[in-house]
Amino acid sequence: MKLETERLFLRPLQTTDVAALASLWTDPEITQFMGGPRNYDEVYKELTEDARLKPPPAFDLWVVTEKATNQIVGHCGIIDKEVDGSNEFELIYVIARSAWGNGYATEIATVIKENAFKYLGLKRIIALINPMNPASARVAIKVGMQYEKDTIRPGGKIMQVFAMNEEDQSK
Repeated sequence: MKLETERLFLRPLQTTDVAALASLWTDPEITQFMGGPRNYDEVYKELTEDARLKPPPAFDLWVVTEKATNQIVGHCGIIDKEVDGSNEFELIYVIARSAWGNGYATEIATVIKENAFKYLGLKRIIALINPMNPASARVAIKVGMQYEKDTIRPGGKIMQVFAMNEEDQSK
């Protein structure tokens, strides 16, 4: 399965994507609100293992490429996550610095949200957002999410929970 927007393709991970995505996840500026940069070798290994999964998991991050250039510009999708004792489905958008300011996060989040409700059958999605990242909060709000509460994540970090239910889409 592949999703697309006017300017972007979203597709499952392939082994040829691993190096570019590992670089994305190890960039301190990109990951500053997501727990900081990861270890390149560990991320590379995990992504390589993920790329070999056939079929790819329904709840996972997808590779985002620009249609015009075929460049990888993000890693986005839905993952399941425990939040305050409940199983939630988190919408995640990680965008390459070279693509910041183009509206890609909103474009991607919109199509992932629609896919989550229409094809994955989810009734609710959330976004965990660092309070120091207003740009990410704006994306969540633009796609219809609303601030719900603060939560304390493992390690003691406070995150904001933005949420949206399936029925909220029609409002």
